[in-house]
Amino acid sequence: MRTGIPVVVLLFGLGVAANVAAQCPDTTGWAAIARASRADHQRMLELLGIDRLRPGPSPQEANTDEARVPPYTLPDPLVTFDGRRITTPREWWEVRRPEIVAAFDREVYGRVPPDVPSVRWEVVSTTRTVQDSIPVVVKKLVGHVDNSAYPAIEVHIDMTLVTPAEADGPVPVILHFSFVWPECMRPPAPPPGQRTWQQQVLARGWGYAELYPTSYQADHGAGLTAGIIGLTNRGRPRRPDDWGVLRAWAWGASRALDYFETDPTVDARRVGIAGLSRFGKAALVAMAYDQRFAIGLIGSSGAGGAKLLRRVFGEQVENLASPAEYHWFAGNFLKYAGPLTPDDLPVDAHLLIALVAPRPLFIGAGHPEVEGHWVDARSTFLAAVHAEPVYRLLGKVGLGTDVMPPVGELLARGEIAFRMHEDGHTNGPNWPYFLEFASRYFEPDRNGQ
Repeated sequence: MRTGIPVVVLLFGLGVAANVAAQCPDTTGWAAIARASRADHQRMLELLGIDRLRPGPSPQEANTDEARVPPYTLPDPLVTFDGRRITTPREWWEVRRPEIVAAFDREVYGRVPPDVPSVRWEVVSTTRTVQDSIPVVVKKLVGHVDNSAYPAIEVHIDMTLVTPAEADGPVPVILHFSFVWPECMRPPAPPPGQRTWQQQVLARGWGYAELYPTSYQADHGAGLTAGIIGLTNRGRPRRPDDWGVLRAWAWGASRALDYFETDPTVDARRVGIAGLSRFGKAALVAMAYDQRFAIGLIGSSGAGGAKLLRRVFGEQVENLASPAEYHWFAGNFLKYAGPLTPDDLPVDAHLLIALVAPRPLFIGAGHPEVEGHWVDARSTFLAAVHAEPVYRLLGKVGLGTDVMPPVGELLARGEIAFRMHEDGHTNGPNWPYFLEFASRYFEPDRNGQ
């Protein structure tokens, strides 16, 4: 098992680790978190009876040559685990879909306990202001999680909701998984002359919400006995099939949607969810598990998100099973980097996308030569290709093709849109395309539908 993972990579991932290291040199607290994460990781290995894991490749060592990708076989989305072929929508909803969900619960993302506490939302403040010349109402919200069963742990969900002040009625809202930047860092500014995604949303007369997932579940293994996972476990360590952080973040998004259903300024039937990188993974998980989300923007989600886990290109299962990322998943997922392999998984990313069907989904990535090959944009495209049979069964077209478009070209023939933009690890260049895609569903009259 590989050890000695740099602290900044453990806490922030490869995408921002270099900037954190340069701007935040004091890593004393992070080192303690890293040690605790490694200890919990080792505890889970012992619980599973695993002596060692296969080490994952570094970004420099990972395969980036299409000619060297070994053959692989994906589970058929329309064949049950006992070999029965699914031929009707009813069989999908009543037979195949539930067993796929159960497999993801058990082997990948973990089970949400049946007794998760309720959430009481509080509007902390309401402010009328102007953003980009548009009058808006800004609500600061906190979701208080009932901790009466275990008062030692408090959990609160932080969210900000911004809606047009002069709207005639309830508006569509884009819920965005947002990153809390360390005090020693400044978030990157948009390129000169380019509007932020928030400004673009408001310009359409819609609202947006920023949900801060680390407010209710930390992004490291040391936090698994705290947050919503720790609260439901009464402060005890996880069992192998308990939920991981991605599933917990998705749970929080669903609780945000609960609130939207009570807010008269929000049309809860037209709520989209968006995220980048690890938050892209969480957004896809939220879409798969909660059918109330109308549409999703899944950006550069990579392995554990829309990337096929069986495909040997870029990041691998072994990387996800390391102390830097294992906390995103159920403990059982570690088996597939040890005694088992990704080929033994009962599911893969195409089945996660299939769980979204027949709803629309926008899958994006950066230019492979700019963002790098770690994310494996082609694999996310192929996952969507292999989800197509489910969309077809439910009377929709998914991608509508198995030919991957070149960088910069939007593919949006059906309910799944795909675009590689010209930039790096960001959703920025894809926001205008996603919002136009979403307008098909949020503003059908304007689009002639």
